[in-house]
Amino acid sequence: MDTLVAYKEHLREIGKLESAVSLLGWDQRTNLPRKGHPARAEVIGKLTKMVFELSVSDKLGEYLSELESRDSLSQVEQASVRVVGKAYRRHKAIPPAFYEEYAVAAARSETAWEEAKEKSDFSLFKEHLERMVDYARKFAEYYGYKDSPYDALIEEFEPGMTSTELKTIIAPLREELVPFIKRLMQEGKRPDDTFMRGTFPDDVQRALSLKALEAMNYDFDAGRLDPTVHPFTTTIGPGDVRITTRFLPHNILSGLASSMHEGGHALYDQGIPDELRWSGLDEGASFGIHESQSRTWENLVGRSRSFWKFFAPIAGEIIPQLSSASAEDLYRAANIVEPSLVRVEADEVTYNLHIMLRFELEEGLITGKTNVADLPELWRDAMKRYLGVVPEDDAHGVLQDVHWSSGLFGYFPSYMLGNLYSAQFFAAARKDIADFDEKIASGNLSDLLSWLRKNIHQYGKMYEPKELIERVTGEKPDPSYFVRYIVDKYTDVYDLH
Repeated sequence: MDTLVAYKEHLREIGKLESAVSLLGWDQRTNLPRKGHPARAEVIGKLTKMVFELSVSDKLGEYLSELESRDSLSQVEQASVRVVGKAYRRHKAIPPAFYEEYAVAAARSETAWEEAKEKSDFSLFKEHLERMVDYARKFAEYYGYKDSPYDALIEEFEPGMTSTELKTIIAPLREELVPFIKRLMQEGKRPDDTFMRGTFPDDVQRALSLKALEAMNYDFDAGRLDPTVHPFTTTIGPGDVRITTRFLPHNILSGLASSMHEGGHALYDQGIPDELRWSGLDEGASFGIHESQSRTWENLVGRSRSFWKFFAPIAGEIIPQLSSASAEDLYRAANIVEPSLVRVEADEVTYNLHIMLRFELEEGLITGKTNVADLPELWRDAMKRYLGVVPEDDAHGVLQDVHWSSGLFGYFPSYMLGNLYSAQFFAAARKDIADFDEKIASGNLSDLLSWLRKNIHQYGKMYEPKELIERVTGEKPDPSYFVRYIVDKYTDVYDLH
């Protein structure tokens, strides 16, 4: 068999197994009975080990070695060999038995986290988290690094990014945002949202989310929407990209924002061309680029004045008490700034401060400066420093996020980067699309989606984040787009003079 054909078949086999793991993971977080979790952890561990063994097999190494010297490969094939080859060399250093052990521990840890969060008791999760930190440090050693073990972990989520570079982004961002938030709180006029208060049943909130997702052109023939504890999007396989959301009974905007956010992730995955399927390129360029897509739809579209001109009548029809509010009222109510305890409920002005806090803590965990046992107190201290609010319990503090429970250290910075990238991409889209705001105000979100498909989605993982941003916008990543967007928008919303 020709090496290229054998290589593609090898990747297809990996893809089939990954599909099974994704489905089991989705079920674990949506439908699995509590007593089924221990056995599920072992099944996921077994399949994950099989995926891993195929991903670092000597046979794949032989295919890559031969194909890397071929001149006759197409552009997509060359990109596949480059991306898969990089991942192969990175992961080859990890013993398969260690990876299976980690996968089982991660599945158990996530279950323990769910119970600990439910009971707001960090002690139920502490030992699991200590194990996850140990695994993360070992992964860093296996991967290798130049300056910090944390850099080895960031690379998994945001290729080319380092903790040093993150600090150079964070410092000026914090210097701009913290005083601006203080001005909003002290000098600004908080929008009225009294008309949005009440109790909203899940089925009503679901109906609102479905309308927004339909407007966004999410393909329900290739996905579905389900409730969960911590919203996520998962690609089960070609033609199956599922999203989940969470509805809060007294906050109608929370579930809508969550659904649009996850819908943005899903549109990216649904927009990856068939020719990239099971090639190692059929995912986002990075977690930060992926997050830029969810933030685009949640914030830049979903919290825009134009969107609410279109969506206000729809919201009023589904929720009669909103029918008396104007589009402008709804727009302003959707853009209230309030330092809050929970990251996923944070407004777009304060959100990045939640990420800076997590970056600070998890870098300390990985470098050994911070002990797991001290996390609840360190979390409270950091919340006071960054946001001026302090959680009264662990559920709204250190236990609020699922990521650490499965060992995803180095992931959080991608959320902040996604916010920064989204503003830069959106500015480029606005230049390219005629009558941009008018189209959104009329409910035409297709032109924006087409632009994202053409400039970002179609490439999957062919380009690393910095290269992709420069191709799309003509500039290097530039956080000033985000700062300008935030300051201009909220100066208006809060009537600052």
